Parts: sequence; C-alpha cells; structure tokens
Amino acid sequence: MPADPTFRMTVQEVFSIKGRGTVVTGRIESGTLGVGDEIWIQKGGLSRTVVVSGVEVNRKVQARAQAGDTIGALFKELEQGDVQQGDVLTGSDLDFSWKP
Repeated sequence: MPADPTFRMTVQEVFSIKGRGTVVTGRIESGTLGVGDEIWIQKGGLSRTVVVSGVEVNRKVQARAQAGDTIGALFKELEQGDVQQGDVLTGSDLDFSWKP
C-alpha cells in the first residue's frame, strides 16, 4: 500500500528483535505512517523501498501513527546495518531535498 506522500521521519535509533526484524525509532515530522505502507529510506543520496510490518506509539501497537508521535516502526525485510541513525524515512521518493 502506498504511504502518505507527506510522511517524513529522521531515524533516531535502530535495533533488531530476533525473529521479528529491525526496529527504527524516531518522531514523525510530517504525515502519517501505518502498517503495510511502502516507504523510502533515504541515505547518502540513495533510496530504497521497504514495507512497514508494525508500528508502536508509546509502547502500544497501533495501526497508524501521525505527525508528532514518537514511534517504533518494525521492518521484517531489513537488517540492522541497512538503516542507521540520521537516515530519513519518507512517503515519497519525489522532490527529496535532505542532504547528509
């Protein structure tokens, strides 16, 4: 499912949960994020798509989170080294202006 094109979040922390996947944490700067959304990881001028497997807000499982929420997003297809602190998650690969 396509993500909210206005979604944007800078990664604060990354950790793995054995048997579940990789979790990234951060505060949603704009837009919304939900389970099943396909989003982009932007790093060093490159991007890659991933699908959100789970979302937690204040340690409670949620279907969707919105701007201002501090979240943990689970990705089954990522390894811990695939994303790092400072990378940006976005809902669109278009008009990406962030630079490392």
